[in-house]
Amino acid sequence: MALNYVSNFLALLLILFPFITLVASDPDIVSDFITPPNFFGSINGSFFTYTGLRSTISEPIPQTFKVTKATLAEFPALDGQSISFAVLEFPPGGINPPHTHPRASELLLVTLGTLEVAFIDTKNVPFTQILRTGDMFVFPKGLVHFQYNRNHQQPAAAVSAFGSANAGTVSVPTSVFGTGIDDVILAKAFKTDVATVMKIKAGITKP
Repeated sequence: MALNYVSNFLALLLILFPFITLVASDPDIVSDFITPPNFFGSINGSFFTYTGLRSTISEPIPQTFKVTKATLAEFPALDGQSISFAVLEFPPGGINPPHTHPRASELLLVTLGTLEVAFIDTKNVPFTQILRTGDMFVFPKGLVHFQYNRNHQQPAAAVSAFGSANAGTVSVPTSVFGTGIDDVILAKAFKTDVATVMKIKAGITKP
């Protein structure tokens, strides 16, 4: 199933550039662009072109949640430009688990289906919304948030823009249960027992 991302990308670019300029968290640069260290090729239009999102337009929605990124790591020309993108693809019932972006806010545009989204502020107040195709939602910088395709029959997809070339992603489940924090500490923190913590850890670290 080919997704109609192309027109959505163009519309999104026109909408987002003023937003990106206002919320950019990257340092200003004093040159037009930054050439990566030890770059020996010629700087031409190819340097400013990224084709890594083509598969999200032409291929079917995957069987598990998938993020395809266009950040500094994948697209060096973004260095100093205070912008990056990602395409989020949700199978029926798919979820992007709770996570944060420590260096940027996120502006999400639903391009297919519907998504339930939410973020939690620093007072632990949740802000939730059901988004349909064409709807947008902003996740403030650094706050825990998620997206969920509650429809178990139809897929969903979205495009996200970030006010940083390297927004960073901190997965809450992986950071808490997948990084080796002592089981006793986690059991005390979550007011449960070690056996429950070990069961959660096994699920988080399963390939």
